[in-house]
Amino acid sequence: MHITEILNRQKISFSFEFFPPRDARGAQMLFATIADLTSLKPSYISVTYGAGGSTRTLTHELVRRIRKETSLTVVSHLTCVGSTREEIAKILDAYAADGIENVMALRGDPPAGQRDYAGEAGGFAHADELVTFIRKRFPAFGIGVAGYPEGHAETPNRLKEMDYLKRKVDAGADFVCTQLFFDNRDFYDFAERCALAGIQVPIIAGIMPLTSRQGMLRMADLALGMRFPAGLLKAVSRARDDRFVENVGVQWATEQVRDLIDQGVRGIHFYTLNRSKSTLRIYEALGVSDSAQLVE
Repeated sequence: MHITEILNRQKISFSFEFFPPRDARGAQMLFATIADLTSLKPSYISVTYGAGGSTRTLTHELVRRIRKETSLTVVSHLTCVGSTREEIAKILDAYAADGIENVMALRGDPPAGQRDYAGEAGGFAHADELVTFIRKRFPAFGIGVAGYPEGHAETPNRLKEMDYLKRKVDAGADFVCTQLFFDNRDFYDFAERCALAGIQVPIIAGIMPLTSRQGMLRMADLALGMRFPAGLLKAVSRARDDRFVENVGVQWATEQVRDLIDQGVRGIHFYTLNRSKSTLRIYEALGVSDSAQLVE
């Protein structure tokens, strides 16, 4: 189903993100996770690329398998990194032939060992160029782009940040999906600034519950940065071990989702890390058995 049809007919969308497995065992484990979360009746699911586009082939294989073996709408990530215009056109031709009609158009992270990304020869330097290409060559595709409630490390000028996002939307993006955040005030401020910039497409909030202290440290080391509210840090400091950190993460994310729903967010996107447990616990804590109940 086209993403605009989903977003237009549902009051709030609920979606899950996965990354491609690296071997057959990982593939089986992932499909078990997808089966667990399918019972929640998500609006759609998305599949990422690895850093630098390193898992491009695995992404394509997983997206096709989901399309063939499930009834789920799938959104495939597509990055500027590691691809020429011709290669991207071939990917989209193959997707169209397989009935896959939605993509997330991203610049992507620079390849390992490369600090800055200048664009591939014969490719694109920025996501807005990729969106323009897709919209012109493949007008039937649904297109999502990324937003950054806490700002992007490569764009310290927060005024230019909105200009860059507006370019992606004006180029033909159908929706914005945000990076994860832990303070809803950052999201609401971001949404207000989008409105001031004339960005009127749906904005989907990205949520990922903490599961361990090491995971929190990895997030803090991300090139995009991460802000942890003092209340969350206090709760984590009281946790005896990662089992209790996971409980803290689920509780915090549950309250984020509850508040976002109350404030009329257009969609919530769960970053699952290919695991179902925390997401299922959030639904259980909210007292619902599927996504439809969250907006009843």
